[in-house]
Amino acid sequence: MNGQVLLFVSLFALDAVYGQASYSIPEEMARGALVGNIAQDLGLEIRRLISGKAKIYSRNNEEYIELSREKGVLLVKDRIDREALCAHTALCALHLQIILENPIEFYSVTVQITDINDNAPNFEKNEMQFKISESATIGAKFVLDGAVDLDVGINDLQNYELKPADHFSLKLQNNADGNKNVEMVLQKPLDREKEEQMSLVLTAVDGGEPRMSGTMLILITVLDANDNAPVFTQHTYKAIVTENTPLGTIVATVSATDADGDLNSKISYSITNTQDNVRSIFDINKETGQVSLIGNIDYEKSKHFQIKILASDDGGLTDSSKLIIDVQDINDNKPEINIMSKSNVILEDAEINTVVTVINIEDLDSGDNGIVKCYINENIPFMLQTSKNNFYSLVTDNELDRERSHEYNITVTCSDEGMPSLSSSITLTLHISDVNDNVPVFERSSYEAYIVENNTPGLSVFTVKASDADWNQNARVSYILEDSSVNGVPVSSYVSVSAESGVIHAVRSFDYEQLKEFHFRVRAQDGGSPPLSSNVSVRMVIQDQNDNAPQVLYPVQTGGSVLAEMVPRSADVGYLVTKVVAVDVDCGQNAWLSYKVHKATDRALFEVGLHNGEIRTVRQVTDKDAVKQRLTVVVEDNGQPSRSATVIVNVAVADSFPQVLSEFTDFSMHDKEYNDKLTFYLVLALAVVSFLFITCLLLIISVKVYRWRQSRVLYHSNLPVIPYYPPRYSDTLGTGTLPHVYNYEVCRTTDSRKSDCKLDRAASQNVLVMDPSFTGTMQKIHSQKNILDEPDSPLEQKPPNNDWRFNQGPRPGPSGAAGGPEVAMGTGPWPQPPTEAEQLQALMAAANVSEATGTLGPGTMGLSTRYSPQFTLQHVPDYRQNVYIPGSTATLTSNPQQQQQQQAMAQQAGQQALPPPQPGQPEPPKAAQTPASKKKSTKKEKK
Repeated sequence: MNGQVLLFVSLFALDAVYGQASYSIPEEMARGALVGNIAQDLGLEIRRLISGKAKIYSRNNEEYIELSREKGVLLVKDRIDREALCAHTALCALHLQIILENPIEFYSVTVQITDINDNAPNFEKNEMQFKISESATIGAKFVLDGAVDLDVGINDLQNYELKPADHFSLKLQNNADGNKNVEMVLQKPLDREKEEQMSLVLTAVDGGEPRMSGTMLILITVLDANDNAPVFTQHTYKAIVTENTPLGTIVATVSATDADGDLNSKISYSITNTQDNVRSIFDINKETGQVSLIGNIDYEKSKHFQIKILASDDGGLTDSSKLIIDVQDINDNKPEINIMSKSNVILEDAEINTVVTVINIEDLDSGDNGIVKCYINENIPFMLQTSKNNFYSLVTDNELDRERSHEYNITVTCSDEGMPSLSSSITLTLHISDVNDNVPVFERSSYEAYIVENNTPGLSVFTVKASDADWNQNARVSYILEDSSVNGVPVSSYVSVSAESGVIHAVRSFDYEQLKEFHFRVRAQDGGSPPLSSNVSVRMVIQDQNDNAPQVLYPVQTGGSVLAEMVPRSADVGYLVTKVVAVDVDCGQNAWLSYKVHKATDRALFEVGLHNGEIRTVRQVTDKDAVKQRLTVVVEDNGQPSRSATVIVNVAVADSFPQVLSEFTDFSMHDKEYNDKLTFYLVLALAVVSFLFITCLLLIISVKVYRWRQSRVLYHSNLPVIPYYPPRYSDTLGTGTLPHVYNYEVCRTTDSRKSDCKLDRAASQNVLVMDPSFTGTMQKIHSQKNILDEPDSPLEQKPPNNDWRFNQGPRPGPSGAAGGPEVAMGTGPWPQPPTEAEQLQALMAAANVSEATGTLGPGTMGLSTRYSPQFTLQHVPDYRQNVYIPGSTATLTSNPQQQQQQQAMAQQAGQQALPPPQPGQPEPPKAAQTPASKKKSTKKEKK
C-alpha cells in the first residue's frame, strides 16, 4: 500500500500560526517513498519553506521521515517497522513538528503507520510435554502455551487447530487484554496399555493475506491414575510494585493445593507468559510460588503486567491463575525543555504578544509527577503563554525600550508537581534592536450605571474613563458610542457619550415599565496614527419610580348604571361584602398596595382589609342601618411619594332585591348632578385663568409697544432742539440779543435701538465761551468732532451761521459725565423756525411723554449760546416760542407772563439744585412749563 490513505488539515492561531496535518502510510515502505505534499496540504509556498528554514522535530529523536524543502514533500528516510515502534498497540503513529522561522510558525504532523502481514504466529517452544494419568476424566483441561503474532488487527493471530483430534479438542478463551487462552480438553478416556505415547500438532493461524501460521509439537505420556489436580487458592492475584524497585524484591506469592498424597501432591509453579518481557522481569520459585523481581521496572514503559502462572503435580494435572501487577509511578524524570524556534533579535516597537521563542516541555512521569509549570524571571517585559500539547510561547508582555535596556537574559524554569519536585531551566539571550507604541485602558472591565426613570433628557448619568500610557497626541483619548440596537432601536437614541470627557448622557426620558435595562459598548480611541482603541461593556439599569397610580380592576366603575353589593340584614360580624381588586404596574415597594376607607355612610359598619382589599362588616347589621351604604375606598401604593386611586363601593343592606331597587334609583341622578357641577366649576376655572393670562399678555405687549414708540419719537423727531449752557456759565459780552443764559438738560441714548445709554462729559469740561479774538467757526469744530458718530444717524449735521464764535475749550455735557471726544455736545443742527404743523406736533408729543422726564432741571444737558451784535431778531426769530424739547414735557415761549413764571421756577430750582450764581452774572431765563411739567413740579414740592 503505497499512497496516502487519510489527509486533513486544520489551521488555528494563538501567538504564532499553528497547523496540523495527518497522513497514513503502510510499514516497510522503501526509503525515499512519498508520504505527502506538506506544502500543498498546509497552504505554504516552497519559498516560504526555504526562507523559513523549515525543519522536522521529533520528540524521540528517531528520524523516520524527512522534509524536502525544495519540493515541499515528506519522504520516508529510514525503514519503518510498526512492530518495533508500537509493539501490540493498535494505533501506531509518528508525531512530528515542522518548524519555520521569521516569523516563527510551527505545524504538527501525524503519520499513522498501518500494519501489513509480515509476521507469522510463533510459539515460544517448539514442543510441550504432558504426563497424563490414564484415569484422567473426560473434560480434563490442559493449558497450552499460546502463539505470538506481532501483527495487529486482521493480521494478528486468529485461530488454533489441533491434529489429530481423536482424544483431545481445543478450547479457546478470550481474555480482557485481547489474548486467547488455549486449553486442551480430554474428550476420550486414555488407555496406557493401548497407547503410552501420543504426538499432537498445534497450529496457530493468522487472518492476513496471505495467511501465515506457526506450529508446536505436543508430546503426551500416559501415566497411571492421579485422581486430584492442583487448585489455586485464588483465580486472580493482584499486587502493586513501585518503579525502580530493587532487584530481588518479592512482589507476590501464589499458592495451590493438591488433595493427592505422596508424589502426586507435590506441586511445582511456573510462568507461562510467552509475550512481552514478563519472564525477563519476573521469576517464580517453583516450590514456594514466590514471584520476585529480576529486572528493572519503568512506569514510563509498562504501567502494569499480567503474569500467567501454572501449578502442576507429578501426575501431570495442572491448574492456572493470573497475577496482575500494577506499577506505581515515582517522580524520577525531570522536565525536558526543547527549543522549537527562537529569535535572537527583536524590534523595540514590537507589538504586545509578539512571539520570541517557542519551547516544548516533556515530562515522562504521570499524574502530578507529570504536571509541569514553567515561569521566567520577574521584572522583564516578557511572559510565557501556554498552549496545548505542552507548548509554551515566550511573548512580549509590555513595551520594549532599547534606551532603557538593550539586552535581556531570560531564564525559563520548568518544574513538576511531584514530591520532591524536579525542575530544569534554560537561559535565552535576547537583543533589542532600536527603532523610532499603548491601547487606551478603561478603569474597569465593565461598567454598570443606574438611572431613575422619568429623567430629564440630556441628564448626565455617569462617566467612563480610559487612560493611555502613550504621550502627547497618542495619549489623547476620545470616546465613541459603538453602533448597536436596543429592541430594534439604535442605542444612540437612548444615550450619547461625550467624545472628550466620556460623560454618558441620557438622550431620552426612560420608562421602567417599557425598558428595565440595556447594554451598549463604548470605544476609547487614542489620537495616534493608526489609532488604537479598546471597548468596554456598559450595563444601564433603569430604576423604578412611583409614576403609576394603582388601577382598580374591581368593582368596575360605570357611568351609566349603579352597581351595588347586597348585604343581608342577618349578616354577622366579619361578613365578606366584596373585595376591591387593584394592580400597580410599578415594581417593588412601589407596587405594594394598601386599602383604607376614605368615606363611608356608616364607618362603624364596614372596614376594608389593609392588604387584601376585602370589605367586611365590623358589627352585626341591624334594622336601623340604612339600606343605601356608600363607601369610598382609597387604594394607595407604598412609593415615595405615594400614589393612590379611589373607588366607590355601593352596598345595599337588604334581604331581597325589590327592597334595593327603589332605594338605588336616585344614585345615578345624584352622581350625574355631582359630575355636572364639577364639570361646570372646572370650565369656569379654566375660563378665568385663560382671561387673566390673555390680559397680562396684552398688558405686556402694550407696555413694550409704548416704550418702542417713545424711543422712535425721540430718535426720528424732526422738531428742532435749542441747546444752551448751564447757568453757572455767564455771557461774557452781555450785548447779545438774548440777555440771559438758558439751561436745558437732556438725557439721550447713543442708539435707541440698542437700549444702551451713554452720557456726555461734564458741563464743567465742555463749555462754549465767546471770545472776541477767536477766529474759528462752527464748521471747523464740526469737522473735528461730530455729535453723532453713528453712520445711520437720522440727524444730519448742519453748520450754524459763521458769525457764531466759540472756543475749542471745554464743551457742554451732562452734569458729572465724562464723555469721550465722540460725544461732543452743542454742535447739533441749528434750529429752523417752527411751522404751525411742527408746533402742533410738539404739543401732541409732549402730552404723550412720560412724566418721568418732568420739568427741566439739574442733571440734564445744557448749552449756552450768544448772539452776535449784528445777529438780531430781525434775522433770527425768537426760538423760545413754542419750541419742543425731545424727551421733555417743557416748551419754550416768548409770552411775557409765561416768561415770568418760567424765571420764577428756574430761580427756585437754581436755589435747590445749582450752585449760587457768581456776582455780576445775569440770571438765566426760565423755560416755560407745560401743564404736565407743572403737575410734576407740584408733586416734587409736596414731597
